[in-house]
Amino acid sequence: PGAACPPPARRVMVAARALLFWALVYSYCGVCACIAGLRLLWSIGRRPGETFRWVVRENPPACLNDPSLGTHCYVRIKDSGLRFHYVAAGERGKPLMLLLHGFPEFWYSWRHQLREFKSEYRVVALDLRGYGETDAPPHKENYKLDCLIADIKDILESLGYNKCVLIGHDWGGMIAWLVAICYPEMVTKLIVVNFPHPSVFTEYILRHPSQLIKSGYYFFFQMPWFPEFMFTLNDFKVLKSLFTSQATGIGRKGCRLTAEDIEAYLYVFSQPGALTGPINHYRTLFSCLPLQNHEIIMPTLLLWGERDAFMEVEMAEITRIYVKNHFRLTILSEASHWLQQDQPDIVNKLIWTFLKEETKRKRE
Repeated sequence: PGAACPPPARRVMVAARALLFWALVYSYCGVCACIAGLRLLWSIGRRPGETFRWVVRENPPACLNDPSLGTHCYVRIKDSGLRFHYVAAGERGKPLMLLLHGFPEFWYSWRHQLREFKSEYRVVALDLRGYGETDAPPHKENYKLDCLIADIKDILESLGYNKCVLIGHDWGGMIAWLVAICYPEMVTKLIVVNFPHPSVFTEYILRHPSQLIKSGYYFFFQMPWFPEFMFTLNDFKVLKSLFTSQATGIGRKGCRLTAEDIEAYLYVFSQPGALTGPINHYRTLFSCLPLQNHEIIMPTLLLWGERDAFMEVEMAEITRIYVKNHFRLTILSEASHWLQQDQPDIVNKLIWTFLKEETKRKRE
């Protein structure tokens, strides 16, 4: 029916849909802000002295300089002028495996994969724009999806490669999907952990209130400064609970984070201003979606922890329709959102199987 409308009527329909969309975004943003405010008041009422305690960790824990994980390196991108930090393992000249972390993580979330795949790959775990030791531009406009996609393309070229095996988790999975769509010649194989194709996500969230609630932080992050402030309360209690609580953390059968692992996260995100760049990734999201182009043309592996507290598993299977090549989906029933840290041995085995399977298929 919309195709038959005259241009003025069609413009009104588009404007009305846009108005409804942004009304939904900001209304839900307000709801999330109210809930956060109530939690803040509850915390102040119970432990006023502890609520505003914030310890800046001055020295990194030893695990961040573990030589078995690789070498700390930096590269400056010509177009943006930004300096990116990454940890690289494996010999130069081997095929590149590029790892993109999620939120609130950094290169260290790939520690198990850095050790595992360096025998056959040059494994590079990146700190995304705004994270860790990578430069963090001050304005949220610098974190639009176009900029994040261009970062990966430019980093690949700066490392001396024209293609790679691309692996992304969570928000890094979103970026990995988009790089594969925009620069398919640069991605030989795509592996995504616990994030659906972006088109599946945007369509699913509008039709399923349960996923809208689980993605409430996307809306909460649209506000200036308040989300960062909430993370600092009780010495980053929210950050710790994301990885350790029964609701959102790594499950009973998972590979729990050690006290030193938690301290590594606290060291990175307790630095002044360290949360603004990561949260800015979300602040431009609603102006960038939905996508115009959708198709994935390279072999793709999607790994999913069924106990993901933030992403409903139904989106994993729907993703299949957007992959126009070999697609393998594996759902791990006892795994959480933090899959590559939760079940590293199983994840590594599944990745090896997929990579070798694809190599064998090409030879045949």
